[in-house]
Amino acid sequence: MGSIEELPDGTMKNILEQETLKWVFVGGKGGVGKTTCSSILAILLARVRSSVLVISTDPAHNLSDAFQQKFTKTPTLVNGFSNLYAMEVDPNVENEDPLGSDDMDGFFSDLANAIPGIDEAMSFAEMLKLVQTMDYSVILFDTAPTGHTLRLLQFPATLEKGLAKIMSLKSKFGGMLNQMTRLFGVSDEFAEDAILGRLEGMKDVIEQVNKQFKDPDLTTFICVCIPEFLSLYETERLVQELTKFEIDTHNIIINQVIFDEEAVESKLLKARMRMQQKYLDQFYMLYDDFHITKLPLLPQEVCGVQALQEFSRHFISPYRSSLDRGSVEEVELRVSILKERLKDAEAELEKARKGKQKI
Repeated sequence: MGSIEELPDGTMKNILEQETLKWVFVGGKGGVGKTTCSSILAILLARVRSSVLVISTDPAHNLSDAFQQKFTKTPTLVNGFSNLYAMEVDPNVENEDPLGSDDMDGFFSDLANAIPGIDEAMSFAEMLKLVQTMDYSVILFDTAPTGHTLRLLQFPATLEKGLAKIMSLKSKFGGMLNQMTRLFGVSDEFAEDAILGRLEGMKDVIEQVNKQFKDPDLTTFICVCIPEFLSLYETERLVQELTKFEIDTHNIIINQVIFDEEAVESKLLKARMRMQQKYLDQFYMLYDDFHITKLPLLPQEVCGVQALQEFSRHFISPYRSSLDRGSVEEVELRVSILKERLKDAEAELEKARKGKQKI
């Protein structure tokens, strides 16, 4: 590993400066702040790009919570912006028939859905088809937790398998299937041809997009994590899988970092800080050629456009301690913290006294 000077810049500037980027994925373990990071990145990209679409493929749909605005499966303009759109897509389409209209042959629908992941793959292909007809400068995916993300990247292969399976069944049982479609009251060729045509169309779209996903000029994946063992392990697994799928990744966001502020007096926080430092060192050792952005742990959630915009500065310049050690401001803050603690302790004492008197 090189010296500190040789380390890549610890910000997200490289993403904002890469004008060729068309697809940006943001992923990681559940609960590490992916949606907040996706939302802030979308806001920052909207400053330098003509139009940005942020898509949530996480069934939890926290995008609406982050922006405090309701989004649907249709791209909606984010309040306060003229070029930032958001949409929420549910990859698990249960009540809709992903293969088409109600009068389509039930047997074929069941057959297609029996192929693991085909329904998800098809709804993803439908969404990509929709997105490709729109002219966005960059599209950002706020993905579901790691396992789902990796499935998302396997969809082209899933569709190919599904298509091959249906074709082989058609050649084996062609005559029998024709009889079955007549039993279901569907005209001879309609069901098979419609489904096969639909699958072929999906495959073309997803293959075309897959080529773009594997092009580092067009696509990159940003891993979001926290400085803990499980998150480090999960990030390593994700980076390996992305490499296997030939998807570019060179940015890691480490969220919820407790910085060594002099004002931190809590034993618990100091213990957490020491624990985090151990994992931060490991991240820098494992990913010495990555842009690693550290974000501070906050006492409150980052919700609403204003809060997201305020927090976005930490994506552009590395976080710095707000207080100089030994400065008047730092001493004053420590005194005010101690006064607050004293007040809380006196209130607790008073409460305990009153409780005793009642007994």
